[in-house]
Amino acid sequence: MLALRKLSKSFSGARAVLRGVDFELAAGEYVAVMGESGVGKSTLLNLIAGLDKPDSGQVLYDGVDLTALDDDALTVLRRRQMGFVFQAFHVLPYLTVAQNVELPLVLNGVGVAQAEPRVSAALRAVGLEDRAASLPRELSGGEMQRVAIARALIHGPRLVLADEPTGNLDSESAAQILGLLRERVKEQGAAGILVTHSAAAAGTTDRIYVLTERGLRPSPL
Repeated sequence: MLALRKLSKSFSGARAVLRGVDFELAAGEYVAVMGESGVGKSTLLNLIAGLDKPDSGQVLYDGVDLTALDDDALTVLRRRQMGFVFQAFHVLPYLTVAQNVELPLVLNGVGVAQAEPRVSAALRAVGLEDRAASLPRELSGGEMQRVAIARALIHGPRLVLADEPTGNLDSESAAQILGLLRERVKEQGAAGILVTHSAAAAGTTDRIYVLTERGLRPSPL
């Protein structure tokens, strides 16, 4: 489903961040990407999502080279095909829990009648059915990350990208979130990439890769 071919990226005035990265991910696979700070893990996710352009190489999604698409086409593809979970949650403070979760459906043109049962089911799945009318300021960090997971998956994305999703959580909340994220990704048959510094977090995935200056390689662990 996803293939990276000789992907390279550098930034003005800085050394190369990614050099000739090759990688493949099939539908149903859930993998972790680990590596030292500054090695380019978040940059890799941005390139996969089409949020940034590589200096060279290809990002192939179902055989389509995302580097050749314009911004409008990439926006539509992300909206329909991808789900994102971030360390900082990015939950909108002026929307209720239900409205935050519903947002991807609204952006994809799903009507209210069709959206409401899907939102209710998504909130039940992450244990927040009783928080639907709450605002983010009334939630704990773990609850906000649950909102983010529900929002990322409600439209049935084929590819889920999670960037340090437990970095702001205590160890107990982090363990719960990691279990929930894996469960939801697997239940929906999506492919998933978890970027993390944590060996414990990486251990919840099917396979671990390590990103270094030499490229992206399967972990020997």
